[in-house]
Amino acid sequence: MKIDFLLIGGGLAGTALGYRLIQSGKTIRILDLPEKNQSSRIAAGLYNPVTGRKMVKTWLADQLFPEIEPFYREIEKKTGASFLRPETIYRPFISIEEQNEWMGNSSDEVFIPYIKELVTESQSSHLQDPYGGVMLRQSGWLDIPAFLDAFKKKFSDNFSIENFEESMLQFENGNWHYGDIETPSVVFCNGVHAAQTSFFGFLPFAPVKGEILELKQEFCPEYIVNRGVFRVHLGDGIHRVGSTYTWHDLDIGPTERAKNELLERLQGLVNLPVEEVVSHKFGIRPATKDRKPFLGKHPSLSGVYIFNGFGAKGVSLVPYFSNMMNAYLLNEEPVMKEVDIARYFDYI
Repeated sequence: MKIDFLLIGGGLAGTALGYRLIQSGKTIRILDLPEKNQSSRIAAGLYNPVTGRKMVKTWLADQLFPEIEPFYREIEKKTGASFLRPETIYRPFISIEEQNEWMGNSSDEVFIPYIKELVTESQSSHLQDPYGGVMLRQSGWLDIPAFLDAFKKKFSDNFSIENFEESMLQFENGNWHYGDIETPSVVFCNGVHAAQTSFFGFLPFAPVKGEILELKQEFCPEYIVNRGVFRVHLGDGIHRVGSTYTWHDLDIGPTERAKNELLERLQGLVNLPVEEVVSHKFGIRPATKDRKPFLGKHPSLSGVYIFNGFGAKGVSLVPYFSNMMNAYLLNEEPVMKEVDIARYFDYI
């Protein structure tokens, strides 16, 4: 079977790029084993224009965020499914000084597109927010498992449900062969597993473990609360709370230490008891040393590419960068230098 592109990995990155290629009229096959998509399937899926402890505008926000909702809405329309959840994100202030700083930000053209409302008093007796906070727009979350499942159902003919075996990928007569597949181009979209291959082991992945809880608790506002932890209402009084960031214990499952850390942080945000912890999951994010994605072509091998390294911000990054990667693959349009893997060729 001859195809234009073989994509290794059907998580968020592989699915987004696969969709772009299909829409461009290319024939593709996504090699995927769902249980390998651990980071995609347990991720909170937040897209948030103001991030971090210092509450700064996220990298490339003005380019990224106009792409997010149109991209996922388009795939919703194609699949007939619903998985995008636009919601206000409420970031409480931690001091009067921060409140004053954001009073200034509210009239700054840099922040205006992302500020829905600035509040200077507590929004609920259930919240630890005595200084108020900022209500953000162009924000929300993606139900990533629903997104992946809807795409796979709609484009099932484009999937092979199997584990990738590197030894089966052979280059012969100008093409790559994998089982009965023949293709000129292979794209590695398989998260941290790409680092374990002989193709892209030279790239400085910096895997980050994240743990996340789903729990029952009263207080179900129509916004996401995000400070120290995020708290997303899933319905029926169940909330997703997360997440941790650790660079150790990557080979260990959910830990009691992380669970306690999340519950402690939640208590500092919402002053209500947790009725029940419904689930506790973990994933390994395909983060990178410089926190920028990996896009580009292998320095010496014909037709070998990577689209990877989106870390904890995949939902907001992949709409924009899948479009960039698609243009690179089809028309050789250069990718942004900050994400081009050529930045690491001197270290091979």
